[in-house]
Amino acid sequence: MPVRTTYLAFLRAVNVGSRTIAMDRLRAAGEAMGFGDVRTVLTSGNLVLTDEEPDPDRVARRLEAGCRDRLGLATEVMVRDVTTLESVIDRNPFPEFAQQDPSHLLVVLLQEPPRPDAAAAFADGLPGPEEGRVVGAHAFVTYPAGIGRSRLTLPRIEAALGTRGTGRNWNTVRRVAALGRAPVGPPRRGG
Repeated sequence: MPVRTTYLAFLRAVNVGSRTIAMDRLRAAGEAMGFGDVRTVLTSGNLVLTDEEPDPDRVARRLEAGCRDRLGLATEVMVRDVTTLESVIDRNPFPEFAQQDPSHLLVVLLQEPPRPDAAAAFADGLPGPEEGRVVGAHAFVTYPAGIGRSRLTLPRIEAALGTRGTGRNWNTVRRVAALGRAPVGPPRRGG
């Protein structure tokens, strides 16, 4: 029997502005694409699923094509396996901030690791109260004054790092990882 890997998929810019999709439709689309054990987490475009494909980038491309073809939703998808996301959690460069204010610690899952010079400049060059560090294909950003009013938006982060990504706060990252580790049971409804 082929080995199935549990993947965690993060869709970019879902349920923001006019780009809305119901999580039951997203879950049904994932099942129709042939993924197994499809579950959603919250309403921000987070999926947990299993597949025989060993390459997370191929899973991401399949999800992107399926979202476009089945849902009319053109978006990038960042995919990690459970072990990778747990490593990201373990390597958080801001553990105290995560403990004190987890909803204002953003993890940006990037399509690819940025160039070392871009990662170093990002860590040293943020103009506001935010702090940022890059760990592999992930940027961690603290927002002590809140995310909504900050000028350090996702497009600015992407421009600084030279790659696309999608952000989730620390609570969401941990919740998706926990669901990825959990045994498969009845389908979850929306999170």
